[in-house]
Amino acid sequence: MEENNDNFSSHLYVDKIQEMREKISSVISGQEKVSDLILTAILADGHILIEGVPGVAKTLTARLVSKLISADFSRMQFTSDLMPSDVLGTNVFNMSTNTFDFHKGPAFGDIVLVDEINRAPAKTQSALFEVMEERQTTIDGQCYSMGDIYTIIATQNPIEQEGTYRLPGAQLDRFLFKINMGYPNLEDEIKVLQAHDKTKKFTKLNEIEPIISKSELLELREKSHRIFIDEKMIRYIAQIIQETRCNKSIYLGASPRASIALMETSKAYALIQGRLFVIPDDIKFLAYSVLCHRIILTAEAEMEGITIENVVGNIIEKVEVPK
Repeated sequence: MEENNDNFSSHLYVDKIQEMREKISSVISGQEKVSDLILTAILADGHILIEGVPGVAKTLTARLVSKLISADFSRMQFTSDLMPSDVLGTNVFNMSTNTFDFHKGPAFGDIVLVDEINRAPAKTQSALFEVMEERQTTIDGQCYSMGDIYTIIATQNPIEQEGTYRLPGAQLDRFLFKINMGYPNLEDEIKVLQAHDKTKKFTKLNEIEPIISKSELLELREKSHRIFIDEKMIRYIAQIIQETRCNKSIYLGASPRASIALMETSKAYALIQGRLFVIPDDIKFLAYSVLCHRIILTAEAEMEGITIENVVGNIIEKVEVPK
């Protein structure tokens, strides 16, 4: 354990993680939980869905995180008339060489922001299925691979339903986290107003310098996988997932992908907190973001006004915490 501790101190860039957290907090007040979840998902090599009403800085947060990593950034604005080729790219005939050249779409990048993902129809949304799961896409029989740190950060508005398309369960399951981004409290909103009064702009993203490189991020991901998780913690995760499959308020429980996601993210979150091991509080904190978009309530539960968050909270309270 001592050897691991030395390794942790010298190579895991804990100071850089803290610097990233502080930079996000300095730009976006009152969203420390959201920033921790986003950093956790990136370390755990997963995609992120951010849901919130307009004006709570969903897009700004995603762009800010991408700026803090020395990586290629791409952005897509999903609309109802967007086609799969607009996302992935297409083959274009080159008359000078008498061959087809592939022109990459905006889905190619290291960190890809998909703004208002639920505005595009199912055909366009399905264009992301393969690329999200396998980090590659197949076009006209040719396979194209994405980068080593490929991450999609998608946003959607839960209130406005006109002109939107509900994401299919298979696609939701491919998001490691669904993060609900709410309003700031009074003190945080005052900070936002004060910052805006001084600068007249929320932030100049082009002036923000990267804090961590691709190679450092890949090393952090490797170290995250090696964070210690006790057998009791693994059983605790499995019991939580099992409870989602036999709860009377749940029609569709979480899959094994959810249990793997909860385990991997708990290790990444422990790393962000500066620990070499997972504790029950890590699992409790992350369970909502891992599970709420993966389970479906029964019609009776919905009619009674029961929310998914309430059910997940009850499950966490019910399952005995390991000692």
